[in-house]
This record gives sequence, structure tokens and C-alpha cells, in this order.
Amino acid sequence: MILAKLAYKSLLNRRASVLLTLFTIAISVMLLLSIERVRIDAKSSFSNTISGTDLIVGARTGDIQLLLSSVFRIGHTNNGVSWKSYQYITSQRGVKWSIPISLGDSHKGQAVLGTTLDYFSHYRFAKKQNLTFNKGHPFAAINEVVLGSEVANKLGYKLNDSIVISHGMGNTSFHHHDDNPFKVVGILNPTGTPVDKTLHIPLAAIDLIHGGKASHEHEHDEHNNLVGHPKQITAFLMGFNSPLYTLQIRRNINQYKPEALLGIMPTVTLKELWEMLAIVEKILLLFSAVVVLVSLLGMLTTLLANLSQRRRELAILRSVGARPWHLFTLISIESLLTTLLGCLVGSALYYLVIFSASGYLQSHAGISVNITMLSYYELGLIGVIMAAGFVIGLIPATRAYFYSLSDGMSIKA
Repeated sequence: MILAKLAYKSLLNRRASVLLTLFTIAISVMLLLSIERVRIDAKSSFSNTISGTDLIVGARTGDIQLLLSSVFRIGHTNNGVSWKSYQYITSQRGVKWSIPISLGDSHKGQAVLGTTLDYFSHYRFAKKQNLTFNKGHPFAAINEVVLGSEVANKLGYKLNDSIVISHGMGNTSFHHHDDNPFKVVGILNPTGTPVDKTLHIPLAAIDLIHGGKASHEHEHDEHNNLVGHPKQITAFLMGFNSPLYTLQIRRNINQYKPEALLGIMPTVTLKELWEMLAIVEKILLLFSAVVVLVSLLGMLTTLLANLSQRRRELAILRSVGARPWHLFTLISIESLLTTLLGCLVGSALYYLVIFSASGYLQSHAGISVNITMLSYYELGLIGVIMAAGFVIGLIPATRAYFYSLSDGMSIKA
């Protein structure tokens, strides 16, 4: 206890250099915990880009290609799904809901998605979160469009603005559908998913802008008018009443004879895609380790520099009865206290950063950050830093142990 009090007072006496060391450790702990939290939650959010969807069905390609084209709007499929097949498959027993999607058009580089009102009711992201409106409401007429948050912000659109859609994906548009402008009736809240970069129009409007005619059957049924009877769609999403139906209908889809179709389970395919991107995760882990290593080496440098300046102090302690192991223990306690305080301050900074950045990460990077108590894994990381700090502190402590009284009292030129 006496040595602990002495170590505490010694740290106060050298508070300028100690605060610098403490701040370095605190920053490294904050960065380590933040990187690890973002890494873990990025993986979770990536897996939850689409949530609550049991199957995605499209033309037979590859699992990842179908996922990228239908969910991430990356690339495209050469073939679509006939409307007849869509109706047949979605009428099977156990199907709870379905969302047809039609891609292939764009607006100033942003994807246009033709769908039904079921999209706004059943599409989920992150942890089964619903799509919500920042302004306006879902489309209710064939010439209305709902914008993702990024589309509205990037292009400066507001409610009741008029938009002309172009044929062709991305920035390459082959034809502008000037004769069929759309009115903005809704703007969605940010989701951090491809939904933010998408313009949503009624499925029936896809046929209309390509020279077809909107269905006039059942004109009293407004919902049917928005759906129409397209020849084909790009893909469709499905939800089932039971996992057993998911597996059964997926098998039937993959063996479907009228046309070559593919049914994928998005959760499984997302996991496969993340494994392909594992290099990113490894880079983040490496960066975390480097940050901690640099901070600990910085602490070692500071301790050794201070030790050279404290030879006279240590020699005086020896002259009043302190033994070599007392000096060893004193320096060890000082380094341990510095590391402990650095970890505590770093943990506080971590919560401050995560709390401040959680909204931005969700809306701009699609990372849903969980602000919870430190997990056993995170506490284990802090424990490793504490242990490493203690081991680092043994180096100057060992040097102090071997300092002689004459060396400490001698005057250096």
C-alpha cells in the first residue's frame, strides 16, 4: 500500500508526461474498441441489408449474382421471370407474402425499381426494421414515385417535383421517357442500404413507360392498376409461414421446368459474399493491433526517457532504505496505473464516439451500431492491453532494479 501511494504521488509529480502517455493509451483503446465494434456490427449489418426475406427468386444465374443484382443493384441478369411463373409460384401453399421487382431503368445514375405496395409493407432491413417515410406516402397512382433518402438529398428533390426516368442502368441511359414524367409523393427515411439510392415506381408504370398499356381490368381496384400484367419481372422476394415451406418451395423452384429459375436464401448468400470480402475484416484486425502496439511502444519510450531523468530520485530512495525490489515494484505499479487509467479513459471516449457516430454510420454506411455494455470479448481486449502494459512496464522496472546508488548520485555532464 505504501508503494502504491508513492507510485500515485510520483505520477502526480510527473503529471505532464504521464498525461501524455495516458492520452496515447486512451486513444489506442478507443480506436481498438471502436474498430472492433464497427467491424462486428458491419458484418451484422451487411448480413441484414435485407432482413425477414426467406427467398429471392430470379432467372437461373449464380447465387451471388442474383443477390447483387436484386438487392444491391449491382450488375444485371440477362433474363427475367415470366409473370405467369411469378403468379404460379406465389400462389403455392405456405407463401405469406411476395414482392415483385423490376429493374432496368435509371434516373441520373440512380436505380429505378418497379414494384407493388407490398414492398412498403413487407420489405425489411437491419433487424427486421420497416421502411418508414420522412415525407409523403407510398405511390397511389401510376405516375407517382417514392424516393430513397440519398436520391432526394443528392439531387435536391422534394415532394411534388417532376422526374423523368431513363432506360438503362447507371449513368448510361439510352432513352429518356419524357412523355411519362413522375411526381414525387414520398421520401423514405435513411436505411443505409441500397434502398436509399433507389427510386420506386408502380410495377404497372414499367410497362407504361416502355410503350405498353396499363391494365384497365378491374379499374375499380386501385391496387391492381398499380400492378398491371407485365410480361416479366427481374426477380421477386418471398416470405413464408414456416421454414419448412421455404426449403420445399426453394427445391421446387430450382427444379421448375417451364423456365430456368433460381431461388436463394439471402441470409446464406450474404454470408458467402461476406466470406469473399474477408480481406477487409483482416485489414481492420491488423489495423487494430498496430494501433495498440504503437501506443504501448510509445509508453515504453516515455517510461525509459523518464527513468533516465529519475536516476537521482531513485538513488535517494535507495539511500533511505529502499531495496532494489522496492524500485522494481514502484516502476511496475506506475506503469500499471497509467495503463489502467488509459483504459478507463479510452473506454469512456469509445462510448462518446460510438454514441455520437451511430446515427451517421446507420444512415451513410448502413452499419447499425449496438450501444451496449462491453462484451466479454471487448473486456478481454482491454485485459490484453493491461497485461501488455504491465509487461512493457517490466522493462524500465528491471533497469531501475539494477541502477546502483553511485550511478544515481553521480552528476552527468
